[in-house]
Amino acid sequence: MVLFLIGFIGSFLSGMVGIGGSIIKYPLLFYIPSLLGIGAFTATEVAGISAVDVFFASIAGVLAYRKDGYLNKRLIITMGTAVLVGSFIGGYGSILLSDKSINLVYAILASIAAIMMFSSKKENVLEKRVNQIEFNRLIAIVSAFLVGIGSGIVGAAGAFLLVPIMLVLLKIPTRVTIASSLAITFLSSIGSTAGKIITGQVLFGPAGVMVVASLIAAPVGAVIGKKIDTQILKAILSVFILATVIKIWFDFI
Repeated sequence: MVLFLIGFIGSFLSGMVGIGGSIIKYPLLFYIPSLLGIGAFTATEVAGISAVDVFFASIAGVLAYRKDGYLNKRLIITMGTAVLVGSFIGGYGSILLSDKSINLVYAILASIAAIMMFSSKKENVLEKRVNQIEFNRLIAIVSAFLVGIGSGIVGAAGAFLLVPIMLVLLKIPTRVTIASSLAITFLSSIGSTAGKIITGQVLFGPAGVMVVASLIAAPVGAVIGKKIDTQILKAILSVFILATVIKIWFDFI
């Protein structure tokens, strides 16, 4: 029941703000079971469970946004290919890292995401067709590849970093960012999940419970997210990222 609730809450929020949910589910999986005295997962186990869960949560989110016309195919192919390669490298290579090292990678990634989200400016309201939006392909490829490596290590799909990169560096409109990031997240999750499964880092029982919750909650979150002002969506994402950063670094200190 605890795993189901963690999966439901994380996936609801992920569908609403366009992330795979690992930024929320990773700390919940790591801290809540032990806090309640019902068991504990290592960082390696949490990363494995998160990888499988995000794979299915991102599929559900993409399907919910597919009919609204916010998916930018060129952006998805460009960043998705790069993040897929990087996430497989990170997911496969993470077997060589200790639990503390995995938590450290997560803390660094989340800190970067928090800084980028709070530095984002209000976008110009300019009507453009989704597939006419221009962006720097080199920045998109390099950033997605590097995010893929880091996110593959922690079993994430990297959307909590991809979203601020798309908003701040690539200047992609918020609605297009939210929808397209879920598709890119799905491609990233393929690489990280494959790497974790091949190296035996996945607990399939707990992962299965999380997946069921994700398939129910992610589409609901996406529907509600379409009705909320984009600045509110940014604020929600920023608050969750900042809270996670503070908790993770506090534990290191």
